Amino acid sequence: EFECFTMLALNAKCSVGDQLHPNGILDKPTYDLIGEVYAQVAQKEAWCEEATALVDIGVLNPEAFVSQSGKINQQAVGAVRMLQETRHQFDLLDPEADFSSYKLLILPDVITLDEKLKTKIETFVSKGGAVIASYQSGLNPDKKAFASSIFGIDLVGDAPYSPDFIVTKGALGKGLPATELVMYMKGLQVKAGKAEVLLEANVPYFNRTWEHFSSHKHTPSAMKAGYPAVLQNGNVIYFMHPVFSQYADNAPLWCKKLISNAIDVLLKEPILQLKNAPSALTTAVNVQAKKNRYILHLLCYMPERRGNQFDIVEDVIPIYNIGVSALLPQKAKKVSTVPQGGNIPFKYNGGRIEFTLATLNGHQMIEITY
Repeated sequence: EFECFTMLALNAKCSVGDQLHPNGILDKPTYDLIGEVYAQVAQKEAWCEEATALVDIGVLNPEAFVSQSGKINQQAVGAVRMLQETRHQFDLLDPEADFSSYKLLILPDVITLDEKLKTKIETFVSKGGAVIASYQSGLNPDKKAFASSIFGIDLVGDAPYSPDFIVTKGALGKGLPATELVMYMKGLQVKAGKAEVLLEANVPYFNRTWEHFSSHKHTPSAMKAGYPAVLQNGNVIYFMHPVFSQYADNAPLWCKKLISNAIDVLLKEPILQLKNAPSALTTAVNVQAKKNRYILHLLCYMPERRGNQFDIVEDVIPIYNIGVSALLPQKAKKVSTVPQGGNIPFKYNGGRIEFTLATLNGHQMIEITY
């Protein structure tokens, strides 16, 4: 169920089946289960046919830049998880994609810029687009200097300390404690040119090596600034640490909050905002142009690691009173749950449509006709 409904939300075709036993006899319980799930798919597919995603963020896919021996790229995993958990609408892009329809591009950790890609991104920024880059993203392919002046910073080299600590403040510190937050993976030391330093990195007393020991996993902070951690030059924000790789590795909440806050600085009006919703709730906003309607998918399934090999979803836990705010190109005439057909009252506030979904049981589609 979880996999099928996620595929529907992402405008993919469902393909779940079975391998026939050598004796040629179908296993009835297996096909009862498949039939039960596909019966629900059949009820929902009218709101999924010829649907396209409505997005405002493009994420450059690191698979075009680094190889990880057949495994899912961890920079992409970190970016996708962060954006799903913060309910942003996004596409994964290759360097040949057209960037013009996006408001914000994210370059996670390893997106180096050859001359062609550099020109595309500079053009995107010159037309009002915004960029978030981290770690080696934005460097020349030889990783010896930044490829473009849009970053407003210069490369010094590898950071001399690791782990080090980001000191929170201002807009990027929203929702975070006013303290030092440890950054486990080594970053790059940069210096500001035209860019403004938003956050500093404090350094530890020493690097934890065989020569210098600390009983903790990292040496405590010396409580003094060492180098810039996050910088902004116009519509471009740069993080010195590989924050997306770090999130894929052990999901520090502060990495996600820092990126989410940076998105808020650059993207004032995201397509979708939710209230009273857990981070496990994922979303997709689609449009069926021929039928004059948007389809909002809300999915909340909570996998648990009950065995060593993989996560499972056994229980669907209802979620109540989810506040929805959406910025849509067309003015809504009606909002309803589908395929149930329940009417949802709505209002407009500052150009955004607002309403509340009373109950979510796993997967709910909401039709917004215009």
